[in-house]
Amino acid sequence: MNTRTLEDIERLEDIEEIILELQALADTGAIIVVEGRRDVASLRSLGINGEIRLASQQPLLEFTEQLSKSGKEIVILTDWDKRGGMMARKIIDDLLFYGVVPNTDIRSRIGILVRKSIKDIESLNSYVSRMRYELQGRF
Repeated sequence: MNTRTLEDIERLEDIEEIILELQALADTGAIIVVEGRRDVASLRSLGINGEIRLASQQPLLEFTEQLSKSGKEIVILTDWDKRGGMMARKIIDDLLFYGVVPNTDIRSRIGILVRKSIKDIESLNSYVSRMRYELQGRF
């Protein structure tokens, strides 16, 4: 087995571990914040069944105010492009203003692992499926 394949196997294992963490958070009531409907579909395909809210459907200030009143853990999972980064920063700043510290760790960790391959959450499911198929012969 060459080094590249070993790195890819470790990357896939790390991503799958993070997805399990995300599932556990969602199952315990955390709200996952994404940008669009395709992001929701991708997460659903990965088995994440909890509450997922779209940040793009109302003004961010109203959105973050509603999030802050929920009393639930908030997981920011916007894309890793410039727009997603700006949206994440704005949501984080607004939530901090309301005294809520959102979870940004999962977004950061997945972003590091997929950095050169994908830039958005909507591609995450197909990326994981492709990696599983190439490395393990399974979806």
